[in-house]
Amino acid sequence: MKEKSYQFSYKVVEDSSVLNQKDEALLQQARELTSVAYAPYSKFHVASVAQLANGQIVKGTNQENASFPVGICAERSLLAAIGTLYPNEIIETMAITYQPQEGASNRPISPCGMCRQSLVEYENRVKHPIRLLLAGAEGPVYIIETARDLLPFAFSEVDLK
Repeated sequence: MKEKSYQFSYKVVEDSSVLNQKDEALLQQARELTSVAYAPYSKFHVASVAQLANGQIVKGTNQENASFPVGICAERSLLAAIGTLYPNEIIETMAITYQPQEGASNRPISPCGMCRQSLVEYENRVKHPIRLLLAGAEGPVYIIETARDLLPFAFSEVDLK
C-alpha cells in the first residue's frame, strides 16, 4: 500500500487593509453586498464578487426559498450570471464573504462542496485558475490561488468517459 498526502499553500493577511487596492475594493463590495442576499431561512447572508479579465465586476448572493435547501449559494449564483452574461470569460479574482443575522463574521468562510465543484468546473472550462479571497466582515483574509486547491479529487468530464 502506498501512502500519499495532499497539501496546498495559501496566504493569510490579518486584515483587509493589508490587501492591494484592487483586492480590498473587491472584498468591500462583497461585504456590502451581503445586505441584499435573500436568506430568510438560514439567516446566513453570503455574497461573492468577481473581477473578470475583461474588467467587468459581477456580483452574486445566496438566494433561498421555502423549499429549503433548494436555494442557490452566492458562488453558484455568481457563476451562473457570468456564464450567461460573459460566456467563457476568465475570472481573475473572486471575493467571498458572509454576514449572519446574529453572531460574528470575523473569520474567513469557505465555499460548500457543491460550490467547490462548480468553481473547479469553471476553471476547467476556461482553462484558468480562479483566485479566491475568503473573508468575514472583518478579521483575516485567506488568499487562495486556485479553487482546485479546495477540491483536490474533483469530479470532471474525464470521469464521465
